[in-house]
Amino acid sequence: MSGSGGRRPASGASTAFGTFGELLQGVLPEDDGDFLVTLPIARWARATFRGTPGTARLRVRPAHKHKALRLAGMIMESVAEPMGGVLTLDGGLPEGKGLASSSADLVATARAVGAALREPMPPRRIESYLRRIEPTDGVLYPAIVAYYHRRVALHSVLGSLPPLTVVGVDEGGAVDTVEFNRVPKPFTAADRREYARLLERMTAAVPRRDLAEVGAVATRSARMNQVLRPKRLLEAVVEVCREVGGLGVVAGHSGTTLGVLLDPAAPSHRRRLAAAVDACSELAGEVTVYRTLSFGSRAG
Repeated sequence: MSGSGGRRPASGASTAFGTFGELLQGVLPEDDGDFLVTLPIARWARATFRGTPGTARLRVRPAHKHKALRLAGMIMESVAEPMGGVLTLDGGLPEGKGLASSSADLVATARAVGAALREPMPPRRIESYLRRIEPTDGVLYPAIVAYYHRRVALHSVLGSLPPLTVVGVDEGGAVDTVEFNRVPKPFTAADRREYARLLERMTAAVPRRDLAEVGAVATRSARMNQVLRPKRLLEAVVEVCREVGGLGVVAGHSGTTLGVLLDPAAPSHRRRLAAAVDACSELAGEVTVYRTLSFGSRAG
């Protein structure tokens, strides 16, 4: 094999799930207290890295995935035997909508490149790279977590919920997460104290599987976010949720999405789901139904 010293190509593949917006996002009273609470969904970013030992050039497909290419280069700079190769990204997460597509791309990339290099990639190692690139969702952890997305660090593991249905509405357009996080937050000291109380409520509700409380906190968070990135359809979607007997409304706080949370175990779920889809279609046209992920007791 020319230029590779006879060594065989190395390859690795991995995935990372996305999130439907955030169950809660705001700012705590502490310094640098920006945080969010994840809502993992059954949609994934997939990364495949095909490396060639003895070469140095790195490429990415699609070509616009510059952050993933930068991450691959950072990993190569930190290992004893770097290599060039081709990184390919795909999956079912639309960009700029508030579904953590960029974070999922990067986490999947780190895992795939690590697998090719036979380098372990635990969450803290991945975080050490990502905080040099952009604010990040907590998609490194198989759980619902509270996460400091701007400092790229875990706040706490809340646990897991049973699978839920999300009837998602997209208001259109796209949001650049990096640019969004540069916008000064208009939240007052009173707002920060309320966010701390909401986090306490969510932290208690998730392990209890108190879905009504989870939905109530999510709806309040969506409303509080209106001063930062308003959603023109929020109150209409809240009304749909009330009419169909949903749990609450979840928002892509830094994206373009809103979702009605439904409990598949509740009576008449199919009827509620159909009614929510019909009502949301009248509001926005395009509606997508998602399923949230449920995890075991370990957070990894």
